[in-house]
Amino acid sequence: MTRKPTTPDLDALIVGAGPAGLTAAIYLGRFKRRFAVIDAGESRAAWIPITHNHPGWPDGIKGTDLLARIRAQAERYGPDIREGTVEAVKPVEGGFEVTVGGKALTAANVLLACGVKDNEPPLPGVEQAVRKALIRICPICDGYEVSGQAVGVIGDGDLGAREALFLLNWTDRVSLIHVGPAKALSATSRGKLAKAGVTLIETPCQSVVLENESLTALCFGPDHTARFDALYAALGCVARSDLAVQAGARLDEQKRLIVDDHQQTSVPGLFAAGDLVRGLNQISTAEGEAAIAATAIHNRLRGEL
Repeated sequence: MTRKPTTPDLDALIVGAGPAGLTAAIYLGRFKRRFAVIDAGESRAAWIPITHNHPGWPDGIKGTDLLARIRAQAERYGPDIREGTVEAVKPVEGGFEVTVGGKALTAANVLLACGVKDNEPPLPGVEQAVRKALIRICPICDGYEVSGQAVGVIGDGDLGAREALFLLNWTDRVSLIHVGPAKALSATSRGKLAKAGVTLIETPCQSVVLENESLTALCFGPDHTARFDALYAALGCVARSDLAVQAGARLDEQKRLIVDDHQQTSVPGLFAAGDLVRGLNQISTAEGEAAIAATAIHNRLRGEL
């Protein structure tokens, strides 16, 4: 539906209150638009114990602190930030009907910034382990912090092998703990791992022991214990694209949303930013995409897009 709405409840509705959603809120607030942000409290950024690669924070910043700061900045411009879950996004004449907590409202535009969900490794207390940096999920973000350390990569198939090889940029003490079926790891990947000196462990992990605040032991049997300074989970993630699919948006082969140069999906007026769109999964790129999307929404409402 492309006709400009005459009496929508909102100019825009943002789904998600992570770095992308809150950045878009700053922009739309400064554009003096009528909009709301729906926060399900599931931002992946909240898991980050501390990040050192976000520009402007040379000493690093906790994920929760970064979210709080972006939110405080957005709140200066009076956004309507609501706790809740969006159950449906339906294109209607003049915009979208959005169902939140069983209640419907209309918006001329919708920005999806609901991110991805990580496939968690089969280990106890995963979320707390991530928050303490005992299990890491992004070598692009923090590979520098494990320089020279003994690192175990918990992976399944060629994705795990690629991450193990990627980490060799910072340390040559890398092991791939392969938790999937043997056939999932291709002969090509096995050859690359062997050539690079990556240890391959294919015995199922029986227990995890935290020996101190910085050393984790994985027990693979009575006579096989491996100790690591850091563990990486390389089991992939699933894009939260259900709402987009409901609305008729197109996905790429990785189930991420296809967007144009303005972050608009194949459905006019439906935008997306952040991890839901690309596979880099970086806060800085999510914020940049949100700025592009929010500006495009503003221009669309002006009739210029």
